[in-house]
Amino acid sequence: MPNAWNENSVSRLMARLAQGGMSRRKFLEGATALGLSIAAATSLLSEARAATPKKGGLLRAGLDGGATTDTLDPATFPDTFIIAFNFGCLRNCLTEVDNQGKLVGELAESWSASSDAKTWTFKLRKGIEFHNGKTMTADDVIASINHHRGEDSTSAAKSILDAVEDIKADGKDTVVVTLSGGNADLPFLMSDYHLLVMPAEDGKVDWRSGVGTGGYSLTSFEPGVRATAKRNPNYWKAGRANFDAVELIGIQDVAARTNALMTDEIDVMSTVDLKTVDRLKQKSGIRVEQSTGTSHKTFAMFTDVAPFDDNNVRMALKLAIDREELVQKVWRGYAELGNDHPIARANRFHAGDIPQRTYDPDKAKWYLKQAGLSSLKIDLSASDGAYSGAVDAAILYKEHAARAGIEINLIREPADGYWSNVWLKKPYVAVSWSGRATEDWMFSTAYAAGVAWNDTHWNHERFNKLLVEARAELDEAKRAGMYAEMQLLVRDQGGVVIPVFTSYVFAMADKVQHGPMWGNWDVDGLRFIERWWMA
Repeated sequence: MPNAWNENSVSRLMARLAQGGMSRRKFLEGATALGLSIAAATSLLSEARAATPKKGGLLRAGLDGGATTDTLDPATFPDTFIIAFNFGCLRNCLTEVDNQGKLVGELAESWSASSDAKTWTFKLRKGIEFHNGKTMTADDVIASINHHRGEDSTSAAKSILDAVEDIKADGKDTVVVTLSGGNADLPFLMSDYHLLVMPAEDGKVDWRSGVGTGGYSLTSFEPGVRATAKRNPNYWKAGRANFDAVELIGIQDVAARTNALMTDEIDVMSTVDLKTVDRLKQKSGIRVEQSTGTSHKTFAMFTDVAPFDDNNVRMALKLAIDREELVQKVWRGYAELGNDHPIARANRFHAGDIPQRTYDPDKAKWYLKQAGLSSLKIDLSASDGAYSGAVDAAILYKEHAARAGIEINLIREPADGYWSNVWLKKPYVAVSWSGRATEDWMFSTAYAAGVAWNDTHWNHERFNKLLVEARAELDEAKRAGMYAEMQLLVRDQGGVVIPVFTSYVFAMADKVQHGPMWGNWDVDGLRFIERWWMA
C-alpha cells in the first residue's frame, strides 16, 4: 500500500482522470511511479472511470436561505441560495479551494509574492470569455475587486481587502496587488465567494446582468424564490459544468425541503434536519451525505467582564462540558470534537498534537478553587436562532456543569433578533461560526484585539504579536509553529468553549453523482452545481 503522502497523490490522480484532465496511459504511469502495482493501478483506473462525470440532465436543488431582497451583486451575498447560484455557477474567482481542500488557480493560472509578502502578482488565464462574448482582462479583475473597496463600500468583503493599498494592471493578463503589510494568505482570500469576477467598463462592474465566466449562464432570477441557468458551452474547465441546466428553489423550511426531495420535486437538498435524518435514510433512491470542514459551534464569554475575566473560571467552564455527549445527542454523530480553538482538522496548519480536552468536573472544581470560589452561578443565553440545536446543547451543558458546582441559568432568547440583540451584547452566549479557509482569516476575524467580531473581547499581547508575524511569514514550517502556539493560547487562555466542529449534512437522489467533496461550505463547498453530474 502507498504511504499517506502517496495516498493523497493517488487521490489527486483519480480526481484529474475523473475530471477529464488526464489520459488512461498517463494515469497508469503516474500511479505506478507512486509505487502501485499494475494490478492495483488498473483497479483504481476502473474505479475512477465509474466516477467519470457525464453531461446532461436538469439539476433541481432545494436550498435554505434566499430572500426577496437578494440581488446579483456579490457584495451583498448572505446565504446558501444566492451564493450557490453565483459561486461555482455563474461566476469565478481568481483562486479556488478545490474538492480536496487544496488552493488552486481559477481565473488566475499562477501567482507569486515579493520576499516581504506585500506585493503579489497574479497571472491570468488567457482567452477566458464572459457569457456575453467579452474576453476577460486585468481591468475586469481590478474593477471586480475594487467593487468591494472604498470608504462608501458596504460590502461584506470590505474587511478582507482592508490591507490592499493599490491594485493595477501590468498588461492585459497580469494583476499586481500591493498591501500595507505582508500577507502570505492573499491567494486564499481571493477564493472568497464575494470576490467574483464580472465584466467591467470604465472601471465599473456590471453585476445586474449576472454575466460571468462560469459554467452556467443566467436564464431567470426571482430573488429568494427561484433561479435558473443553462450550461455554458464554452466553459474552460474540463469535466465541470455537467448538467444541461440547473434550477435552484429557495425553501427555508427544512420539513418542506425534506418532503420535496422525498416526492421527487427536487434532486438535492441542503441542511438536513438531524432530528429526522433517519426518515431520509430509510427512503429508497435517496442518500444522505456529509462533509466536515471549519464550521463550529461555540459558547463565547466576555473576558473583560466578571467572573469571566479570571482565566481559572474560563478553564473551569471548558472542563465542565461533555463534548462526546453533545456529538451523539445533539448532532447525532454528525460532528467532530472541538478543542476550544477554532482551527479545524481541515485547516492547513491545524495543530493535531494538542491534547484533546475532555470532560473533567473534578478538575473544573479545582480551577474554581484557584479563583477563590466553591461554586459558580452564571447566565447563558441561547436560541435556535443562533443555530439549530443550540438550546438542546445548552441544556446538556447545564447538566454537565452542575456536577462541577457550576449553576448555569439558561436564558432562552427569541430567535428573531438574536444576532443583533444578543450576540456581541450579552456576556455568555451560544454562537455559530462557518469558519474560514485560513488560520489568519479566522483569527483576524474573531480573536484579534479590537476587531468588530471579537465576541470574547479577548486581548492577548503574545497572540496579537504572533498574528502579525505569522501573516507575513512565507516559510510554511515557521508559520506552522506560530499557528500551533496561537491555537494553544486560545485553547488555554481564550474566552471561548468550542465543543464541536459540525458537519454539513445534505441529501440527494441516487441519480446525482459526485467525486471527492470538501467541507469548507455546505454542499461541496457551495460548488456542487459545477462539480456534480447525473448518472
